[in-house]
Amino acid sequence: MNIARYGEIAFESVIENHLLSHGYVNVTDKFDRTRALFPKIAIAFIQQTQPKEWKKLEALHKEKTSEQVLTDLCKWMDTYGSLHTLRHGFKCYGRTLRIAYFKAAHGLNSDLETRYAANCVGITRQLQYSEQDKKRSLDITLSLNGIPLVTLELKNPLTGQTVENAKQQYCQDRDSRETIFEFKRRTLVHFAVDTEEVWMTTRLAGDATHFLPFNKGYDGGAGNPPDPQRRNYRTAYLWEEVLQRDSLLDILCRFLHLQTEEKRDDDGRRFKKETMIFPRYHQLEAVRLLVDAARSEGVGHNYLIEHSAGSGKSNTIGWLTHRLASLYNDQNRRVFDSVIVISDRRVLDQQLQDAIYQFEHRQGVVEKIDDNSRQLAQALESAVPIIITTLQKFPFVTRQLIKLAEERNEQSSGILPTRRYAVIIDEAHSSQSGETVTELKGVLGGEGLQAEARNRAQEEGLENLEELFRSLVKRSHQSNLSFFAFTATPKHETLKFFGHRGEPFHRYTMRQAIEEGFIIDVLRNYTTYKVYFNVIKAGKNDPNVERKNAARSLARFMRLHPHNIAQKTEVMVEHFNTFTRHKIGGQAKAMVVTSSRIDAVRYKQSFDKYIQEKGYHIKTLVAFSGLVTDDKIQDKTYSEQEMNNGIREKELPERFATSDYQVLLVAEKYQTGFDQPLLHTMYIDRRLAGIQAVQTLSRLNRIHPLKEDTFVLDFINDREEIRQAFQQFYEGAELGAEADPQQLYQLQSELDALGIYLHEEVERFCEIYFKPKQRQSISDHQMMNAALDPAVDRFCVLDKAQPEAAKIWRKKLTAFRNLYAFLSQIIPYQDSDLERLYIFLRHLSSKLPRRPNEVQYDFDSEIQLEYYRLQKISEGSIELSKSNARPLDGPKDVGTGIVRGDTVKLSQLIDIINNRFGTDFNQADQLFFDQLVETAANYEELQQAARVNSADKFALLFNQMLDSLFVERVDQNEAIFARYMNDRDFQKMVSDWLVSEVYQRLTSN
Repeated sequence: MNIARYGEIAFESVIENHLLSHGYVNVTDKFDRTRALFPKIAIAFIQQTQPKEWKKLEALHKEKTSEQVLTDLCKWMDTYGSLHTLRHGFKCYGRTLRIAYFKAAHGLNSDLETRYAANCVGITRQLQYSEQDKKRSLDITLSLNGIPLVTLELKNPLTGQTVENAKQQYCQDRDSRETIFEFKRRTLVHFAVDTEEVWMTTRLAGDATHFLPFNKGYDGGAGNPPDPQRRNYRTAYLWEEVLQRDSLLDILCRFLHLQTEEKRDDDGRRFKKETMIFPRYHQLEAVRLLVDAARSEGVGHNYLIEHSAGSGKSNTIGWLTHRLASLYNDQNRRVFDSVIVISDRRVLDQQLQDAIYQFEHRQGVVEKIDDNSRQLAQALESAVPIIITTLQKFPFVTRQLIKLAEERNEQSSGILPTRRYAVIIDEAHSSQSGETVTELKGVLGGEGLQAEARNRAQEEGLENLEELFRSLVKRSHQSNLSFFAFTATPKHETLKFFGHRGEPFHRYTMRQAIEEGFIIDVLRNYTTYKVYFNVIKAGKNDPNVERKNAARSLARFMRLHPHNIAQKTEVMVEHFNTFTRHKIGGQAKAMVVTSSRIDAVRYKQSFDKYIQEKGYHIKTLVAFSGLVTDDKIQDKTYSEQEMNNGIREKELPERFATSDYQVLLVAEKYQTGFDQPLLHTMYIDRRLAGIQAVQTLSRLNRIHPLKEDTFVLDFINDREEIRQAFQQFYEGAELGAEADPQQLYQLQSELDALGIYLHEEVERFCEIYFKPKQRQSISDHQMMNAALDPAVDRFCVLDKAQPEAAKIWRKKLTAFRNLYAFLSQIIPYQDSDLERLYIFLRHLSSKLPRRPNEVQYDFDSEIQLEYYRLQKISEGSIELSKSNARPLDGPKDVGTGIVRGDTVKLSQLIDIINNRFGTDFNQADQLFFDQLVETAANYEELQQAARVNSADKFALLFNQMLDSLFVERVDQNEAIFARYMNDRDFQKMVSDWLVSEVYQRLTSN
């Protein structure tokens, strides 16, 4: 075999020839091994691009100018790093010199274009770099103006060596103490390359060097696709795309950044960890494709990015945010005036600000809205380039804009000028629909939206109902807004709102992330325990109970029974002590997922008691929101901080990361957005399904150099349901059955048919509701209520005569509201009648009489435990198959649901629970409001008020306290919290129910 044709040398030659024919320069000058640079090239670049500065320095230093400049350049790189020096220059005797020039975001600066073209991007083969061993050489080194920045070690499978040999060579033969390899001071990224795969690292550290795959992905998984024309290597994209001259300069300018994290060592001392972040292939591709699309298509388009957990989404959002904020089109006009990032993650806020400061090197580009809606209004008014905020602040912006104007003694309608916005949504599935996103669109639509509403009103001859058309217009597509939505777990609505024909713009699958080793397959070691139990009735009589309500009460009794928790505690602690604690080099941690806050309290007490009895060296922390009232001990409450011996909520993640604590027990907290690589085992005692199951179990998937596997012990869920939940997103979600727009008109027809409301009542209500602001008055509220009352009366008559028919009609009302809220954001409805009916029904639903309070059952006095046992029913790996996901269906007509639970004898109910326990039960949402009632009923102020006031007066005080009750529980149930804070109908319905429950409980006592 001809080695010259088949060996590494031939591989090197192919790469060299391509780069030299596409803008690279062959650098063969002498390499200064001590300083680790090409001195002649560095000096020549400065002389050519900055002649004035050079002359002034030369006048001072004469023939020693070059030496002085090189000395200062190297000192600057040794102190601040080569990346910082390339971007921002260095100081030499008071003069700022540049060692590189990068392309401007626009083409308006011809001088900068000339200097950019002068960059010497060089390739050197077999660079002899070492001071210690003069013969050691690197296969390929890429440099910029004499500074070595990229190295490649090449291997050829045809001669028996692969990318693994290249990685081994970096680990064993490349001394990280050599100047050229010192972290961040010279070279910034190292590629191990063969003809099939590419791996990279940004820090050489001997055997501790950590390589990441840098592959395109193939057929939904890891690896690289073959060249479609069968003429090139699978890895040719590395030198043809990524390391192409302009691409490399772009990465150095706008992607590479130094991430600094503050951590604690085993002794609790703080230290800073620095990581040089080089984009992975899918991140680089996604950002560039999105930027190119936004540049060519302009504002007014939506893009969905479906990236798996472990994809590095925070960095992708950071890069995209920076690029969009400085994006110009081909006519050198700015595409967006502001970029708004919608996120609830504090870590993302700080990462964005730090990364963008490195790119821009100036303050004021990013503003984090961490106070209130007033701060958001000020940022929007000032057109801050990048704004980071939550979705919940938008409904209050208009009011704040009016207040700001009044403080300046100006008049304002609270409407912003029409500007062009890019809206980046982190975790899109939780925030894309409903009234809040409509409010965002209404605020950002600005004067243009108002003008469109005015024109539509004039076309319809309904000038007095301009507000109706504004409400209609803000639901539809906004031509001045582009949405960039990120999620790992898209729902049907997400694909519909942001996808292109139901497909994401860019995808990085869970399968690829697992196969590439960026995340661990959490289902590989999944063990299910089935809870079998038998209950017997202790009371003499069989009470008639509603099936559903009694099922909940019995399940709660079973789950909180001391024998139950004690036995599960023993299983979990013994498993952790025997197996888990020895994992990850003895640093492994576990999470216990409980179904409610009182469960978390009981488990914390049980764990600590059992651990103390056994003398194990295990310490626990518990996480739940607000105060928990003990339902067994009068006047006893618990708080997270108290149970954690004074550790505050903000400190908990950091303290859990230390070696002091091993187990975290959670109730509706830390199940999303919590990254702890040492988390190895999860014990689940909560019903999980769908997206929630994927998000919760994904807390385990973070990688660690010593982490080889994970373990899941599930007491509640069905193995097949968990498999299906993950299968949905394994290779990417698919859009399933459409929500049929005709369903909306069908529902409208069915709602009309019963005659609960009349057309003229809808008209009368909307005339008042949509009055222009200058014509609004205090009496409007009274008149709107009067317009709704006839429909309420008719519903009450129906409810008494035909309660099941009334229940079905109410279900259809809810179905119409949900379906219209969804479809109106996709289909540009011109039908103002639909909008009128939607508004009318939203307000009518809050006035309809609710179902009488459900009876609460306490089975502690009636049921005793006969026996309770755990049977291990399945153990091992859950396999996810390729291309076997169920499509995500859209909202359907839900107006024909079951109206009332069957009344059954308790003994019959016991049989049902024994057969079905754990398969159709989700206690967290069901008990959320019950816990609110419990907490409120223990407030002394409310107890006193109930004793001396009527229900109406009591409600005034209660409603003042209700918001704070919800805010305390935001982490317990974010979906209910967001709905309560942003949906007035839902808020009124909930507050009325809670007032009634609390008042009834306090007065009956």
